[in-house]
Amino acid sequence: MTVHDPSSLGIVACPGGEVFAREIVAHLRQIYKRRFEKRVARLSEKYGISREDAIREISLFSDLVHPSVNGKNTEAYVPPQFHIPAAFVRFANGELKTELLSSVRDKEVYIVQDVENRYPQRFSDGKEYTLSVNDNFIMLLVTIDAVLQSSPKSVSLVLPSYPYARQHKKKGREGLTAARVGQIFEFLGVSRIITLDIHSTEIQNSFNTLRLENLHASYQILLKLSDLVDLQHEDLVVVAPDTGSVSRNKFYAGSLKKPLAVIYKERDYSKVSTDASNSNISSLKLLGNVQGKTVFMADDMLGTGGTLIKAMRLLKEEGAERIICAVSLPLFTGDAVEHFEQAYREGLFHRVIGTNAVYHEDDLLSREWYISANVSNLFARTISRLHHRQSLSPLLDNSSIIQWLLKKQERKKAREEGEEA
Repeated sequence: MTVHDPSSLGIVACPGGEVFAREIVAHLRQIYKRRFEKRVARLSEKYGISREDAIREISLFSDLVHPSVNGKNTEAYVPPQFHIPAAFVRFANGELKTELLSSVRDKEVYIVQDVENRYPQRFSDGKEYTLSVNDNFIMLLVTIDAVLQSSPKSVSLVLPSYPYARQHKKKGREGLTAARVGQIFEFLGVSRIITLDIHSTEIQNSFNTLRLENLHASYQILLKLSDLVDLQHEDLVVVAPDTGSVSRNKFYAGSLKKPLAVIYKERDYSKVSTDASNSNISSLKLLGNVQGKTVFMADDMLGTGGTLIKAMRLLKEEGAERIICAVSLPLFTGDAVEHFEQAYREGLFHRVIGTNAVYHEDDLLSREWYISANVSNLFARTISRLHHRQSLSPLLDNSSIIQWLLKKQERKKAREEGEEA
């Protein structure tokens, strides 16, 4: 294995995660191409040889490392394939099957699945089926089994949305399904899960050997927010929509050096939230001042959207000037999109920033009020670092890159003011 030719790295995409996996593979190819070009430049400068000679030397070393000379082009960079083809079958009774179409022996395999993908997915018979969360979960399990039966070096899961993450604590005679899901993966032989802003980090306390890499979309979200407001000088206040999201919004407030307000909500757990207009929230109270302010409110997950819409209505009643929301996992279940469209027409909010961690089509992406932040590069860099045994700290802690973003915006504004003068 070399830094520019990771021949032992493979990506298997379940039907639900195919789009996200395709983006990850594209970013991986860019990452390794940049590494190759940097190495060529360094070798050329250090040894005083031409770029073409440096490429041939690297190709020679690569051929010596691998057991066979594959006859690849030695005059230019050839990107790795990464993608491992597979056939997915859905039988008439609903059973699912996965068959790998190439060898994964001694490879580090990453299986990508978006369990929240509720759009039609194409299977190997050419037909399209709309799968539920549970169907996508079973699709993931049979794919894990197919890979493990093929003697890989390791199996890791790329799950932008961790299944059953909201069932992480008991209030009565109920299960801890979030923990059991991870234990199922662990029992099968999965070594690692890469996910985004998991609902509760305590879920990993139930694992023995399984590693959980919990990525954060804060930088990607703030990058989109910086296009909407002046992060340095805007009269901005950060609001936590509930007590469970205080730590997340405290990070945003601390990074932006803005005040933090909190909405305290009480729920009636005898009721079940069915949609944004029929939630089980019984009362809301605001702790803080938003009068005449631009409000930024972040949450990890948006389901029916009832919590956010009620919170936005409260903030408007308290005098908030403009409201921008951010969600790492924009599920938009049921009729949530239409409820948010109606709330937008009422003037309750300005924009909602979501990520592409959950697949959506134009019914959401084309809305004037919705902005999508791309996190596939974040997952690609994580996979690359794990593959080469490098630290994930620069990716898990976004504080430094957020400060770089703020300074960049400050320089841009100063430059614009100078041009106007």
